Amino acid sequence: MTWDVFNIIGTIAFAISGAIVAMEEDYDLFGVYMLGIVTAFGGGAIRNLLLGVPVSALWDQGLLFNIAIVAMTIVFLFPHNMLKHWRKWGHFTDAIGLSAFSIQGALYAVHMNHPISAAVVAAVLTGTGGGIIRDLLAQRKPLVLREEIYAVWAILAGLMIGFKIAVTPEELYALFAIIVILRVLSYSFKWRLPSKSFRSKNETL
Repeated sequence: MTWDVFNIIGTIAFAISGAIVAMEEDYDLFGVYMLGIVTAFGGGAIRNLLLGVPVSALWDQGLLFNIAIVAMTIVFLFPHNMLKHWRKWGHFTDAIGLSAFSIQGALYAVHMNHPISAAVVAAVLTGTGGGIIRDLLAQRKPLVLREEIYAVWAILAGLMIGFKIAVTPEELYALFAIIVILRVLSYSFKWRLPSKSFRSKNETL
């Protein structure tokens, strides 16, 4: 049950996130659906490849595809004035998707009896893979590759689940809320990871 809940939450959040990015880039309806689908399911596909699960297993998730389509359609049909305000929540839906899918990815690896390292990698790939594909298709610099703290929270989810610190449904839901809050704080207060550029000051002007 817990697995299904995180699957649905992550799918809806990332489908909406992808749809919002597509509309910000003035994509048409096909582009909205395309970006929403790859955001919602791209991370899971990459994770399955790494863990040796057939990618075709994604096609068994018919209900989730339907949920994603409905979520994107609702966002697309929002009145323009409402959509302006909704776009402000784009980072928040992305935070929800990151948290839900990071936990889901780590649980997937643990259920397959993989080591902690695999749980961490599965959490990162599931939580960030769809967003990376989305940003590349939108011709944006992937959020996870900037100095902004993003993938760190997926790593945290992988460690907490890999070390069995969060096991029960209550603990997993608490972890979900914590990661969402940390992600919101990190972009609200502009927390950054260290970075170093080889470009001179003249080149950056």
